[in-house]
Amino acid sequence: MVDQPLQPFSPPTALLTYVPDGLSLGIVVQWFLYIVFAFWALYTLVAVYHWLKYSHASWIAFPAITAHLFISFALMAYALSGTLII
Repeated sequence: MVDQPLQPFSPPTALLTYVPDGLSLGIVVQWFLYIVFAFWALYTLVAVYHWLKYSHASWIAFPAITAHLFISFALMAYALSGTLII
């Protein structure tokens, strides 16, 4: 559609009918992301515990876990704030 001007993105209006009065769609998305990241944190803690306990002292675990935590934190900060904190 080259002949039509670009339109900014807006969420479908059908989604806005399910949001209770007094809440914006941005708040709902933000809380959804908080729940997703809380689940991710719990899952990561369990995975790190099992990796360290059952990996038979593998030294590759420490840099891999550190990289995973750093990259995940950067992605979470970007998703929740809209800007990357580095």
